[in-house]
Amino acid sequence: MPVPAVTGRADRRHNAAVKRTALALLVPVLVLIGWQVIGQSDQFAGAVPTPARVASAWYDWIFAEAGMGLNPYLGTWLSNVQYSTMRVIQGFALAMLLGIPLGLAIGWSRIASLTLDPMVQGLRPIPITAWLPFSIAVFGIRDMGSIFLIFLGGFYAIVVNTTQGARDIDRNLVRAASMMGASSSQLLRRVVLPAAMPSIFTGLRIGLGISWTAVIVSEMVAVKSGLGYVLWDAYYVGRMDIVLADMASIGLMGFISDRLIVAVERKVLVWRMLQNH
Repeated sequence: MPVPAVTGRADRRHNAAVKRTALALLVPVLVLIGWQVIGQSDQFAGAVPTPARVASAWYDWIFAEAGMGLNPYLGTWLSNVQYSTMRVIQGFALAMLLGIPLGLAIGWSRIASLTLDPMVQGLRPIPITAWLPFSIAVFGIRDMGSIFLIFLGGFYAIVVNTTQGARDIDRNLVRAASMMGASSSQLLRRVVLPAAMPSIFTGLRIGLGISWTAVIVSEMVAVKSGLGYVLWDAYYVGRMDIVLADMASIGLMGFISDRLIVAVERKVLVWRMLQNH
């Protein structure tokens, strides 16, 4: 009878999904409980708003009608998320367009490694905050300054991981392709690039996380809109409930964008998933 076997597999998958969900929620629930206790304590009362207060402020920030009352944050969440997201998309896209080819070149070509890698490694340790004065001096208080910092945030993670992926390629694959008459460009396109893709996606995920950090830092100083601007403005006027709601929004957007990268990775590297199974 095939039906009980199918039902048993479905039940096992359901139980596994429930278990994964429970484990994923365990730590957040404990954090919320601890946060509630701290927010209600005499020592931190007022300085640390409770989760309920933050949730209420977040709800008004998202759904309330803009311009109603004296609260300047009402109904402005979506527009600020859009501002920050567009800057991240532009800066991160630029980082991918330049970082992936450069990483492949450094990892594959000895000449490129000798000429370009020292510069990359010399500039990479400079933190994003150190570039802020330069960005403001060159681009002013405009979007391009923020996009430049986001580009830097994602660029080095992408370059380093792509370089490592190109260097770690199985040389037997290269020799086999060369024996079959593949040219240098064909080797790079059909052998090196596919083999380096897992490392490239690792770099993309790390770089995207840093890009969200960079957009918040840049919006605090270099522009006058977005989640980073709201974060600093809310802190300045003592709205810690909005500050924490903003932090939660940043985490949410970073998580969603990371899941998008993972979804693309699974589509592109379907052969890797088959190997693992």
